[in-house]
Amino acid sequence: MKSALVLALLTLLPSVHGAPALPKRDGGNPPLRGPEDLLGYSPDNKLTGQTTEEIPYTLVPGQKEDADLGLYLDFSNNDNPQPIRGSLGGTDPGPRNRELDRQNSDKLAPPGTDHGQTINANWPMSLSKAKLGLDGAGWSRQENIVVMPDATKMAGVDMRLEAGAYRELHWHLAGEWSLVLNGSCRIQAVNEDGNTFIDDVTEGDVWFFPPGVPHSIQALDVGVEFLLVFDDGSFSEDNTFLASEIFAHNPKSVLSKNFDLPISAFDNIPDGELFIFPGTPAPEDIEEQNVTTAAGPIPRSQAYSYHFSEQPVHVVPGGSVKIVDPATFPIASDFAAAVVTVHPGAMREVHWHPSSDEWSFFIKGTGRATLLEAPSTATTFDYHPGDVGYFPKSHSHYIENTGDEDLVFVEVLQADRFSDISLGQWLGSTSKQIVGDTLKLPESALDHLKSEKQYVVAGSTDSAQ
Repeated sequence: MKSALVLALLTLLPSVHGAPALPKRDGGNPPLRGPEDLLGYSPDNKLTGQTTEEIPYTLVPGQKEDADLGLYLDFSNNDNPQPIRGSLGGTDPGPRNRELDRQNSDKLAPPGTDHGQTINANWPMSLSKAKLGLDGAGWSRQENIVVMPDATKMAGVDMRLEAGAYRELHWHLAGEWSLVLNGSCRIQAVNEDGNTFIDDVTEGDVWFFPPGVPHSIQALDVGVEFLLVFDDGSFSEDNTFLASEIFAHNPKSVLSKNFDLPISAFDNIPDGELFIFPGTPAPEDIEEQNVTTAAGPIPRSQAYSYHFSEQPVHVVPGGSVKIVDPATFPIASDFAAAVVTVHPGAMREVHWHPSSDEWSFFIKGTGRATLLEAPSTATTFDYHPGDVGYFPKSHSHYIENTGDEDLVFVEVLQADRFSDISLGQWLGSTSKQIVGDTLKLPESALDHLKSEKQYVVAGSTDSAQ
């Protein structure tokens, strides 16, 4: 028996699922809440008339192959990609983000060899909020533990300076390693002994500034974009020490005394952070800005830059590799990196780094990687230009080119030399008897194993090979 109050309310509500018709209020707009007659089962309940059994979709090449074969599925031009792999999965009527599904086929339809869920080893910088510079001077985007909680050892920033723009005078608590992605810039610094440094760097060059060393960066006349990697996963651009903030947050009387200048000299100092801002173009002749002190310039052996762009690549059958680490760039004592090019159909061989986590940045092309966590958890990730990859120490992974152009990426380690262990070399330098007894490989496969590290292996996407 409904209460008199409920019955009274029902006379005011619209006709829904058999409830009595009710007068509409507010010009025909129904009330915000429905009647209690909608609770649970009622013979008057209505079901949707839409069917989800006739979803139009097309499978892509390789999608019906055995799931454990794990061929790359190219969903880039598929209007309605589906979570189907071999005999596994089923259709998805939505709602969902189809654009992300197209870009991440190994998330939507993972190889059958994936198992469980590893850490998130992929972060697109496109999902990081851009921090915008003043007056159209540039921008930055960052990745740190806020967006990749397990990437504790390193963080990264992608930064762009328009022609003549500055990243203002600053320093960090973390060490800063950089790879110039395009364009050119002038970098300047001074160390604790008063030694000064200045250099012009261009696409493919690297620099490093130790913690606490103040420096500046100014784009030359073509502008510049560079990748910054910091030796602390919690690093944030918002916690940088800035010259503008020092002046803004010290009493002007103190500044006057410190510089032996009248207080009026500080009438027009910035109110706070400049970050990225336009400036007077740098003189073409670098010597015009080459300030030295009694301590002289920084010794060449401790230079803050390395002209990595001029280093020839080491060519391998599937692409090329070149390495920079403290053996040739001593000031960056805990940074080791490799720039890797992988041709279409090839891959960076299965490997792991015993001495460091790996922080990767994808510069060109598309690829994928499977991260294995002991003993059997595996996740496959897809990568695009501007993405960050992160592979913890001693966790095996590969990076396969899944596109039709060269895949180029940088691997950065926190180590005093670049090193890895190759799965192929390990097996190729182990007794055939042991490998055969363990993995049940045929004799022909055992004979084919190589005892030398390959770095990048040529291959085919043809499942028959």
